[in-house]
Amino acid sequence: MDTEKCFGCTHCMKSCPTEAIRIVDGIAVIDAGRCVDCGNCLRACPVDAIYVVHDGLSQIESYKYRVVLFPSVFIGQFAEVYSEGQIYEALLKLGFTHIFEVEQPVEWLMESIKESRDEVTDGPLISSFCPAIVRLIQCKYPSLVNNISHRKAPHDLAAHFAIQQLKAQGASETEIGIFYITPCSAKMAAVKQPVAEKKSIVTGIINMKDLYNRIMKLIPKHEHIDTTEFRKYLSKEGILWCLPRGETSWYRKKTMAIDGIHNVVKFLERLENNDVPQFDFLELKSCNQGCAGGILLTGNRFLTVERLQKRAARYPRANQITTAEWNKEDVKEKLISEKIEPRPVFVLDENRVRALDKIQKMNKILCQLPGIDCGGCGAPNCHALAEDIILGKARMSSCVFLQKKYVKEQKIKPEKAYQNLEKIWGEKRFDADCNKKGGRNEGF
Repeated sequence: MDTEKCFGCTHCMKSCPTEAIRIVDGIAVIDAGRCVDCGNCLRACPVDAIYVVHDGLSQIESYKYRVVLFPSVFIGQFAEVYSEGQIYEALLKLGFTHIFEVEQPVEWLMESIKESRDEVTDGPLISSFCPAIVRLIQCKYPSLVNNISHRKAPHDLAAHFAIQQLKAQGASETEIGIFYITPCSAKMAAVKQPVAEKKSIVTGIINMKDLYNRIMKLIPKHEHIDTTEFRKYLSKEGILWCLPRGETSWYRKKTMAIDGIHNVVKFLERLENNDVPQFDFLELKSCNQGCAGGILLTGNRFLTVERLQKRAARYPRANQITTAEWNKEDVKEKLISEKIEPRPVFVLDENRVRALDKIQKMNKILCQLPGIDCGGCGAPNCHALAEDIILGKARMSSCVFLQKKYVKEQKIKPEKAYQNLEKIWGEKRFDADCNKKGGRNEGF
């Protein structure tokens, strides 16, 4: 959070699916425990006060063998006038020595995911592809953690393949740098702070938006070298993997695909309450239109989907691709992740009796709050404020409407009520100023 830019507009707070953001002293504050790295706040911020930290491209110079991994959605960012070969050549010009699209070959991952169905004894198998969804389930729906497939994401498959191939050519593992081009903040967090492994196999992560701009400066007018060797294992299923129904289209049982984290939250609420039909497999993606809607992409997500669908039509199916030179069993074994542990944060108290008592008190507080969900208290809604009050993070007088009522009843002085507002929104926030940010002046 860039506190110099943030002016507490509440856009990020209102867009957060886990209510992880509050306004304190006029600045948005993110609760790291509740954050699932979905990036909705970054997308909503009108002044770019929220940003993601990523590795610089100069880091690749430390390695003799520089492997770039990127999802097929990266190719979908470029207009049709640019061929795959031209984009690949530009990547080589940047200094990478090896290129690999992470979704090849997905056939092994498909097989491994199907095998993991037997690991779930109750309810549907849930895809582990989207790290934001995995974190969401961990913290908000811990009872569903055991339904998550214990399989790593495609970029892990690609990283293991790259290392295996380079070591077969005589390279030392210390000479190999694996750099993942990511379309979203959740995948960045999955590499920096992996959920189901001690340390990620990936060396560094690079912002896809930043790389796109660099590629556009280096892209040749025509293809000069043959780069098809780098994508000879790519399949139709692999290209479409990151899009809605990319995973469910091959499962052949009762499945459902949901994209958009707010849609996912609504569905998981019902799933946890056994209010949905029986499913065998669930594909849940945080971004609208899947990874085509990632926050670190430059292109229109609908155009990206259209380009990827056209591209996929030119490629063979996964079961038609020969992978005889791969050490299949070695790679497939490494695809199995460690057990995913729940980390519930939506609990009022560890003690069940005290928690029930706090729920009753919270319900009484909600009866007194207006239910307008205005955000004037610095919390996203009245329910969140009631929770903050129970946890000792706010007071009843934090509600601007109750403040007026308390002043009228002479329970607090007007000066004290004004000071309470300044604690939330900052000093001089309510002074007349035609140039301050907010309303029509947002973004200036």
